[in-house]
Amino acid sequence: MRLERHLPRNRGRGGRWQCHRRVINGILFRQRTGLPRRDLPPQFGKWKTLHDRHRRWSADGTWEKILRAVQADASAEGRIDRSTVSVDSTSCRAHKHAVGALTRAPRIPGRRSRPARHRSDEGLGRSRGG
Repeated sequence: MRLERHLPRNRGRGGRWQCHRRVINGILFRQRTGLPRRDLPPQFGKWKTLHDRHRRWSADGTWEKILRAVQADASAEGRIDRSTVSVDSTSCRAHKHAVGALTRAPRIPGRRSRPARHRSDEGLGRSRGG
């Protein structure tokens, strides 16, 4: 598996990770179909495991590492066409309740540190006029 070297390993205290392949397939299936977490087919394991792993990997940057690795492999094999660029000029509005979001980064369960903060160019908040 190409992704295996980029995924977290079993180490330290606590239980053992379930099969990463099954969990990733479950996460991708849910993203593709839009099913609620609790309605996932049993072939992907417990819905709570998928939710926790997806949330943890989003917070600690694992998904970013996987994306960069897949892009680097595709680029090395010449499967990325960099001659075309697509620019989308649509605008996206945030919900009115998005203004009062917490500014602290979410905690990772079982760890004392906080994950990397969101990018500064994500523009949620009150309008500055203009």
